[in-house]
Amino acid sequence: MRITIETKTRRLTLEDDGNVRTLDLYGREAFELISSLWLKTGWNQKYSYTFTWLGRPIIQHPEDLVRLQEVIYNVAPDVIVEIGIAHGGSLVFHASLLKAIGRGGRVIGVDVEIRPHNRQAIETHVLAPMITLIEGDSVAAETVAAVRGLIGPSDKVLVVLDSNHTTGHVLAELEGYHPIVTPGSYIVATDGIMRDLHDVPRGRAEWRDDNPAAAAEEFAASHPQFSLGPPAWRFNESGLERPVTCWPSAWLRRRTSGS
Repeated sequence: MRITIETKTRRLTLEDDGNVRTLDLYGREAFELISSLWLKTGWNQKYSYTFTWLGRPIIQHPEDLVRLQEVIYNVAPDVIVEIGIAHGGSLVFHASLLKAIGRGGRVIGVDVEIRPHNRQAIETHVLAPMITLIEGDSVAAETVAAVRGLIGPSDKVLVVLDSNHTTGHVLAELEGYHPIVTPGSYIVATDGIMRDLHDVPRGRAEWRDDNPAAAAEEFAASHPQFSLGPPAWRFNESGLERPVTCWPSAWLRRRTSGS
């Protein structure tokens, strides 16, 4: 694919497999194309590694965090479970949102290895009383049982998956944790953009087929109580309909109860 941008004429020319198209540089289609490329170059440059939330590195794109904030505000969960915690920024992000909306909720973080300096930083954070850490293999029966043991029968639960991003592992996490997701809430399989990163320097060829998006789509096909699709925008005074996101095919909304 070849892209030529002419700022003077306000045109974007796209050449792909012998087909040539000319777009309005400032139109919606050009915006979506440029945004997609920006996400790929941003991934390669580790742009998401430049942000913190209340003092802890968070390693997420701001666009996805704002959309997640919208969902958390509207779902108003009592418990947020995050699988894969890294430096703990997302745990702090979730706890701060629950505190801000007055839920007095809890955040459960699971990771196969919580490094000592990260554990110390999380456990001494001002929001630490809202956070519970569980160290262990996220798909091991004892880990899943430990998480379930911290959730009450009337708790509204949202789950975010952000650990090992292979299709098989994400599928195992979806099977293990989807029963705790309450109707109207979500289980979110992050970083589906990996599917489109097989050709960037930091990407891998196997990501084309082995990625979280593939897992979410396979899971949704066999679990009709979940619908796959991005959450509706609560406010939109633009002509845009597609999110700029590193999480395509991430959002699995539970419509009904049952396993």
